[in-house]
Amino acid sequence: MFSIECRKCQRLAEFLDDVRAKHPEYFGKPVPSFGDPQARLLIVGLAPGMHGANATGRPFTGDYAGILLYETLHEYGFSNQAVSEHVDDGLALSNCRITNAVRCLPPGNKPTTDEVKTCNPYLKDEIASLKPGSIVLALGGIAHSAVMRALGLKLSAHKFGHAAQHVIGEDLLLVDSYHCSRYNTQTRRLTPDMFRSVFHDLRKQLDETVTVTS
Repeated sequence: MFSIECRKCQRLAEFLDDVRAKHPEYFGKPVPSFGDPQARLLIVGLAPGMHGANATGRPFTGDYAGILLYETLHEYGFSNQAVSEHVDDGLALSNCRITNAVRCLPPGNKPTTDEVKTCNPYLKDEIASLKPGSIVLALGGIAHSAVMRALGLKLSAHKFGHAAQHVIGEDLLLVDSYHCSRYNTQTRRLTPDMFRSVFHDLRKQLDETVTVTS
């Protein structure tokens, strides 16, 4: 079971100790998931950002990567507001939950393969809690690989690709998107229209699934 006191990865635990010493006002711990416990959309990012989730204690909150994400969530009815600034800003998600492949801030924003593996059971539990007909949205290749590992699948079975959709059994759909990082958005590898297109499709699929099963 996930705990914000987790210290399973020595490198990450020691790095967080150093960061807390420099920034005692920061959250500075493994970041828990955020959103609707009954959500049928689970968004998986990479890891907390130094001055974002690591500071605020909420995924994609307080840094550049969250700007496009929360604007898009609001546009497609998953959020009550378009901006995520801090944990007391009144933001609430509907039918959506956000987590990361690695819950601790990694040096240089680059977790090791072993750190992804160590954190993977938390992601496995998260995915296992989803209802039939749910969608997992992987933001970036590392998140995609972490989801595949959590599902016990070989990477070769479903390769990452922006806007790619992977049917996992009868009950789960894995959707890929480039990560909404500053680098990807500023270099136009990921444009707002590309990101919205992914959400347009998954919103439609979630709504159609509700219609069919209700």
